[in-house]
Amino acid sequence: MLVELTIRRTTSEPPNNSPIDGVRILSLLPAQWRKELMAANGEIVVRVRTEDDTTIEQIRVKVTAALTAPEVSHWELATCDTPAIGRHEPPAGGAPS
Repeated sequence: MLVELTIRRTTSEPPNNSPIDGVRILSLLPAQWRKELMAANGEIVVRVRTEDDTTIEQIRVKVTAALTAPEVSHWELATCDTPAIGRHEPPAGGAPS
């Protein structure tokens, strides 16, 4: 399963160390997951791919638990969704061109 996580700060302080925190968060996620830090410019965006039957809810639970670690507890999971890669909807009433 491929999911995209958006993680945001729980405080209003400027996120001056989000790239470092992004790497910290990656290290706290399960080792068997393939992880990619997509962005760390205020919000942290991570793509996670699991090769087993892990559900999106199980991913959400594990990420939320990882974010309780003291070094990253000032971050929270904002979204946990499957990315819409390559999905193009045809215009309403029309066929794909």
